[in-house]
Amino acid sequence: MSRRTPAAMVVCLGLAATTPLLAHHSAVLFDVSKTFTMTGTMTKLDWRNPHVGVFVGVKSDAGTVEAWEFETGAPAWFKGRRLARSDFDKAIGQQVTVEAVRAKDGTRYCYLYRLTFPDGNTVALP
Repeated sequence: MSRRTPAAMVVCLGLAATTPLLAHHSAVLFDVSKTFTMTGTMTKLDWRNPHVGVFVGVKSDAGTVEAWEFETGAPAWFKGRRLARSDFDKAIGQQVTVEAVRAKDGTRYCYLYRLTFPDGNTVALP
């Protein structure tokens, strides 16, 4: 084994570890050219890495409630702006307004740009 082999292995492992991160943050999932705004009831919060999930029930034109999932920033991003899980938990069961972009595949999966809480406070997301 030459002296270069360990260094080459470290470089290869580093590249392999970052490849999923690059794919995960790909903008190809969402149609960023079309934002939309809707109001509904926050039904659930999934405070997880790498992205917090906000779930909202929105009444359709037919009168049924549709479940929408909104991906947001990481918990650490919110912590840096002095927002905690408890700030979001208070909105569960309450009416919220979201501004987002939708997944290109047409599902009700979106990336959240702005969330307005029931008290009128708004958080703009990365």
